[in-house]
Amino acid sequence: MRSAARFPRVGDNDPHYESFYLKAAHPRGGLAIWIRHTVWKAPGSPPRGSLWFTLFDREAPAPAAVKVTHPAERLEAGDGAYIRIADAELTTSRAHGRADAGEHAAEWELEFEATEEPFPYLPRPWMYERSIPRTKAVALYPVARFSGRVTVDGRAVELDRWPGMIGHNWGREHAHRASWIQGSNFAEAPEACLDAVFARIRLGPVITPWIGNGCLLLDGRRHRLGGLGRGASRLDDAPTRARFALRGAEVSVEGEVGAEAGNFVGWTYSNPAGGSHPTLHCSVADMRLTDEPTGGPARTLTLGAAAAYELQLHETDHGIPIQPYPDP
Repeated sequence: MRSAARFPRVGDNDPHYESFYLKAAHPRGGLAIWIRHTVWKAPGSPPRGSLWFTLFDREAPAPAAVKVTHPAERLEAGDGAYIRIADAELTTSRAHGRADAGEHAAEWELEFEATEEPFPYLPRPWMYERSIPRTKAVALYPVARFSGRVTVDGRAVELDRWPGMIGHNWGREHAHRASWIQGSNFAEAPEACLDAVFARIRLGPVITPWIGNGCLLLDGRRHRLGGLGRGASRLDDAPTRARFALRGAEVSVEGEVGAEAGNFVGWTYSNPAGGSHPTLHCSVADMRLTDEPTGGPARTLTLGAAAAYELQLHETDHGIPIQPYPDP
């Protein structure tokens, strides 16, 4: 086990949210899945567990999405599983489950292989123990290969070693504004992977600039990028695309990621103590990345229709339909 669910240890009067999520994209792009197992607990109330499933298809009019929520008695962790919600389970080697919301239903039976060690996005261990930042995140399996089958609304899709990842995040509330950018299996370097999270945090009346933390796996080495230093990261965000930059000790990267609006799914992420954010996600985005090693030549990496771009925002005029499922 590379991590442990936090929700079993949360106090009765404390707010808490938590997510174990996986993303996998077809090796040639254009088709991807995104599955979330989430826990949501309001102060003074028991936790509830939700299963979220999205199939992205560049040739479809819109992503196929479904979500279902279960009560506390159908939520647990341990005994070899990161999390169990109803009949769904995520373990160290497989993920299986079903989300049936009546008019939409999804099933998945997946196995995965992974060798890369976990990556803690936050640069200091003490940040995982303090109250700030209020959101913590770890890439449990930064690079994984998924095989198996998913079925959504009667459509079956076979996965044969699709590249992807599994992550874990938790906290008392979502960041004021947040973004996740991920890509692997680049055309010029199939073993390469970029995984980064960005956040703007509210500290009393002050909202910080974007703070980014991530890693670049390239040529057999792992480089930590971003951090708290001036100029360590930059994000110019928009609902369907972003430009970003992350600086590291030995390599820095600049890039852009995005897709057409019809390739995005819109969800509601709510804070257990009140308030919510529209959240836009695409796992079949295009990415162009330039890495600049210190003292070496720059290199451009490209990924077609297989990158992830997620933006948690406040605006409602983004034009992307929000799924008709509450959170939780």
